[in-house]
Formats: sequence, C-alpha cells, structure tokens
Amino acid sequence: MRIVTASEMYAIDRDTIERIGMSEESLMENAGQAVARALLERLHPSMRIAVLAGTGNNGGDGFVVARVLKSYGYCTDVWLIPPKEKVKGAAKKALDIYENAGYEVKLYSGNEQTFVEQIAHYDVIVDALLGIGVQGAVRSPYKEIIDMVNRTNASVYAIDVPSGIPADGGAADTAIRADVTITIQCPKLSAYTFPTADYYGELVVVDIGIPPLSIARNAEFRSTWEEADVVRTLPKRQKSSHKGTYGKALVIGGSKRMTGAVTFTAKAALRSGAGLLTMAIPEAIYSVVANRIPEAMYYPCSSHDGYFSGEIDLSHLDVDAIAVGPGIGRTEGTKNVVKTVLSHDVPVVLDADALFFWNEYAPFVRKRSAATIVTPHPGEMARMLGVSIREVENDRFGVAKRLAMEYGIYVVLKGPYTIVTTPDGMQYVNTTGNPALAKGGSGDVLTGMIVAFLMQHRSIQEAISNAVWVHGKAADFLVEKGHSQLDVLATDVIEEIPNVLFYLTTTKLAEVF
Repeated sequence: MRIVTASEMYAIDRDTIERIGMSEESLMENAGQAVARALLERLHPSMRIAVLAGTGNNGGDGFVVARVLKSYGYCTDVWLIPPKEKVKGAAKKALDIYENAGYEVKLYSGNEQTFVEQIAHYDVIVDALLGIGVQGAVRSPYKEIIDMVNRTNASVYAIDVPSGIPADGGAADTAIRADVTITIQCPKLSAYTFPTADYYGELVVVDIGIPPLSIARNAEFRSTWEEADVVRTLPKRQKSSHKGTYGKALVIGGSKRMTGAVTFTAKAALRSGAGLLTMAIPEAIYSVVANRIPEAMYYPCSSHDGYFSGEIDLSHLDVDAIAVGPGIGRTEGTKNVVKTVLSHDVPVVLDADALFFWNEYAPFVRKRSAATIVTPHPGEMARMLGVSIREVENDRFGVAKRLAMEYGIYVVLKGPYTIVTTPDGMQYVNTTGNPALAKGGSGDVLTGMIVAFLMQHRSIQEAISNAVWVHGKAADFLVEKGHSQLDVLATDVIEEIPNVLFYLTTTKLAEVF
C-alpha cells in the first residue's frame, strides 16, 4: 500500500478529477460505499449507530455511509455538527441524496443538550468530523464533541484519519481515539508515526478506484512491505547449491562488557541462511565467546583493555558481506576498525556503536561503491544528524530519506513501523513486530539477519525489508504462541526464525501453488 501526505492526497484527488476524468461526487460515493462495506462486515444490525458529520469531504463520506447503513436496515442517526448551510460542494450533493432518499439529519446546532444526552447511548460512533484537513488546535464545538466521544463506551470507527490527528503526523492534543480507522485508498503518514498512530486503533484500508497512475505521479514513493512481498521475493534454494552459494559473512563486534551482542548477531545470521560465518572479536574475550556457536569460525583480533585495539587485517579473509558494531564499544579502536571495514569493497552493515563516530567516517561512506546499510534507532539517528530524538520522531520519513540520499546509503530507521529507505529515496514501511522487541539484543539479532539476507537476495532493498519483516514476525509468533510482550528475549527471537521461514517457504508457497 502506498503511504501519502495530506498534500499528496489532495493532489491525487485533483489529478483523478481533472486528468483522469472521474467526478468528485463519484469519488465520494465510492469512498462512502467502500467504508460502509467495511462497517457491514463488523457491525450487527441490532447496534445503534451515530455518524458524526462535519462540513468537508469527510462529512460527505459520512452521509454516504449512513445512507448505505440505513438501506440495509441498520439503526443509524446522522448528526450534522455545523449549520446545514455551511455544507458545500460534493458533500452538499451527498447530503441532498441522503435526504432525497427519505432520511433525516439531526442538527447539532440548537440541539446541543439533546446531543449530550443521546451520545452516550450509541453502540457505535462513526467519526466523519474533520478528516485530513485539520490544521492547528481543534476548535469548538469539535473539541467538546471529541472529548465526549472519547468518554463513551461506544466502538469508534474513524473515516480516513481520526478527527484531530494531523495526517502527516506530529503532536496530538484533542483527537478521536478510534478502535478502527478505515482509511480511504492510501494510508497517511500519521498512521505509521507516534504518538499519532496510537489514535488509529486497527487500520483498515479501502480501495475507492483511484487509478495507480494518479498516485504515482503525485506522491513520493512510500509503501508498506507486506507478507505477499516477502513470499514473492524470498530466494528459493537450488539443489546444486553449496555453502559458498549463500555467502561468507564476517561479524565484527564484542568487548569485555558486551560479549553477548556479537553472539546474537552471528547466530541470527546463521539461522537466516548464511553459508559460512566468521566472528571477529577482541582476543581478550575469545575464551568466553569461542564455545558459544560451534558452527562459526573465529578471528581473534588484537585488543586493549578488553576492546578492539583498532588493528584488524581483512586482506586474508574471503567475505561477501560484513556486519560491524554489536557490542564493540565506543573507543578509538572501534573508530579505526570501522574505517578499515569501510575500505573493503563488500556490502557493510553498520549497527550500534559502529554508528557512534558517524561524522568522522561519513566522508568514507560517500566514496564507497558497495552498499552501506545503517541501522539506527531514533536515539542513534538523532546523534548522527545532530538533532533531538523528538525531531527524529516527528519526521521519521523525512530524516531517513535525507540521510539516505545525502550519503547514498540504505537507512533502516528502527522502531514500531521500521522504515527502510534506499539511496534514491524510496521508502518501505514494515508491518510486523510488537513491543516484545523493545529489549536489549533485538537490534543485534536484526543486524545478523540483514547481513545473511544480503548475501542471498539479488535486491538489497528486498533483502533488508525481508529481514526486518521476518524479525518482527518472529516476535509476533512468540506472542501468539504463549509468550507475553514482557518476557521475550533476543535468544527467543533467534530460535523463532526457523518457524517463520518454514511458514513462508512451506505454508505460504503451498498456498501460492
């Protein structure tokens, strides 16, 4: 699914009307019909339903929704919040059709006390108040109405975006807290950024017939990465293959304080299909780490006080991809190791402490011909860019795109709805995962999965997006199978990788064929 900003959605609508030739009224009818069908799948005819309508297109969608529900015998009231004369354009046409069909509108203006008395008695409230056009603070009477809706026990369904939520994300003051948001044609940025995403509840996207051409020529490329994408792009192993076919990975990390991180990365890489794997670790921790993964080869490197001294010779190693950073520490030795790695002409994944000295070796990154992948969480991204974490979170799509395009790298901005950005600015949003991954070691596991997938996929973006998806799906499987979101460990995620891959390569492929 393509993800758009408010201005892009307006441009898409204009394009569809002016260049494609669909009328605004037909688009509104399509939208209302699609939303109504989604509601009919979820609502029981015995439920009392209130549709709260504003003046704009969101309100017009609400009139269509109410008309369809009433035609199916659902007990539905339409409350028009502004005075009727303020409803214009296509929304006015939808209101006229609603009334011409023999249905009555309840007017909020002049009947405020009646509204207050009745709103608490509905089973379902459909929010068609404000839509994507909201700017600034929500004004009266919408503010009071939204507060009342949020205090009811009704199930709340928002049309397109919860009223009061800025479509492009950011701070949310007064806004509908929806149980379900039925988004029209394309999800908006605020569905995948926080705190706004918390207001959406379940996200349902309905197609209203806007041609893909209108979207393509009016919106930057942002798309969700779904299970079907993973099944379509996950490599199939050939009978003639051998261990070298699936790549020789080098994982560099570990220190006296963090011996586990590099182990997580290495084991996750092997579980994700890497053919051969070497762990480069400080010689001071070799005796601690060497017996943890018998399938790995080891390269003890010179160390100082339990950390890499900075000297690492890669010339004698035959490797196809490198991951560096997990547990490596923030020392001068780390800085020198990373600089050496970046001079090696293979794909490199920079994670954790390998990102700490970003500004000092960013010039080397620009000159690389092989792919560079960085995997920051918001705090690391803020440090890399010299901004606050809040600035990163308020513009996750924007900051990730700027960094990727400035340095010609792949950026994996981690968090809920991890964003993968390519060097040309295309963005893919992950749709798996849950708060169980909010625990130390989860990022190290993802790094190992990425480096393994890089060596098995022809497309770097597909490799990264698939690794992120499988990583999140492993956490989802764990929670579905009896773990809580509190107790999941990084080792649990690693051990669940085989179940996800079995599901994708056996169960899902069987469905395809």
